[in-house]
Amino acid sequence: MSHDTQTTRGNSSDSPLRHHPHTHTAIDGNINTIDQPGFHAGSQHYQDIALTPGKQKLDIDAYLNGKISTEDNITHYRGPDVDENAAPVPDGDFNAAQDAEMYYVSIDPRGELAWESNSFGYGGVPAHVIEVLTEAAGNAYKDFLRRQGMSYIIAGSEQIDYGVMLHKLVGFGIERLMVGGGGTINWSFVQQELVDEVSMILAPVANGDPEAPRFFTAKEPYSSIRDTQFELTHVENLGQGVVWLRYIPDTKDGMGGS
Repeated sequence: MSHDTQTTRGNSSDSPLRHHPHTHTAIDGNINTIDQPGFHAGSQHYQDIALTPGKQKLDIDAYLNGKISTEDNITHYRGPDVDENAAPVPDGDFNAAQDAEMYYVSIDPRGELAWESNSFGYGGVPAHVIEVLTEAAGNAYKDFLRRQGMSYIIAGSEQIDYGVMLHKLVGFGIERLMVGGGGTINWSFVQQELVDEVSMILAPVANGDPEAPRFFTAKEPYSSIRDTQFELTHVENLGQGVVWLRYIPDTKDGMGGS
C-alpha cells in the first residue's frame, strides 16, 4: 500500500538515524574503478561488509548515493518517460513501500533520473528506491515516479536539506544509513555534522589521475574546504593488500557525530 504524506521539517538530531559514509578507494583517494586485481579485491570487500548476507558488518537498512553515482551505475543518463500533461499529484511525499527490508536512497534534486524499476539489487540484496527531491522537481516527474511505484520525499526548495531528508527517512523505518558517495555528498555530510562514522576500504592501487573523483570533495554551494580531524577507531587487514579503516569525527575539532 502506498501513502501520501505532507512535507514536514526536522533535523537529524531528533531522530535515531545513524549515518555512515562507507567508500572503497585507492590509496591516492581515487574512487573511480581501476582495472587492477587490488581494486577488484577491495570492491568485493566493500560489498561484503556493507550488504552481502552472512558477511555484512554494518547492519544498514538503507544506502544513499548521489545523482552522478546513480547515473553512472544505474540510469545511464537516459531521459525519464514523463507525461507533461499528467494530472496534478497530491502535495507532499509519497511512500510506496513502507516495510521494505532495504532501501536505495537516491539524491535527485530536480527530478531527472530515468528509473526503469522501483528497486535496485546491489550485492544480491534488492532495495526499494526512495527518490529525494526538492520543490524544483515538477509534477510530471512525480507522476512518473508514482507510475513506477517508487517512493519520493521532498527535502528543500532548490538544494537538498539533509537534515529534513534524514528526519523523513526515519518514517520508512530506516535506522542505519550508509552514505555511498560520491565525494561531494560525503563531504557535505561531514560539514553538516551528520556523520557518526567514516568507513573506508583502502585498496593497494593508485593511478595519480588529477581529474578523478575523491572520497571527499568540497563543492560550493554545498560545502567548502575546511581542515577536519578524525579519530581512528578500527584497522583490519582484509587480505590481498586491502585494509579496512574506521574513523569518527574528532569532537575536539567541533565536528562531532549527529
